[in-house]
Amino acid sequence: MSVPSAPTVHILKLCVGCDSIEALADWQKQRLAAGHALIHTTRQTPRREGFGDGSSLYWVMGGFVRVRQRIVALHEMRGADGIMRCGLELGPQLVPTEPLPRRAFQGWRYLPANEAPRDLIAGSTAEEGAMPPEMRAALAELALI
Repeated sequence: MSVPSAPTVHILKLCVGCDSIEALADWQKQRLAAGHALIHTTRQTPRREGFGDGSSLYWVMGGFVRVRQRIVALHEMRGADGIMRCGLELGPQLVPTEPLPRRAFQGWRYLPANEAPRDLIAGSTAEEGAMPPEMRAALAELALI
């Protein structure tokens, strides 16, 4: 008899300093080229059950969830001020998602898997492949899609 696995839990975070998926991709490419790992440091460590394999960090840009990145690992890290923090190690692939409106918030929030926006896979449907992300976001803001 198999034991059902716990539901996947995701993290929702504002993407400060990048207003597009392309800007985030460029910044992360520069980090990787300089020999740095893709680690986002936070003050609080996620502790919710179900967090782990299959979890992603969903980035909010311009008031919408726009893209996700797989969370590879969590690391304890000590800041320059001596305080322990959590490093979310991220995979290199940025996966665009359908735009989901989100108000600004501080820190990060849990995002249950059943509330996570769908991935937009290039060419998955004619509608999704043909519409620029900015247009999808504008239409979603007007509740037209």
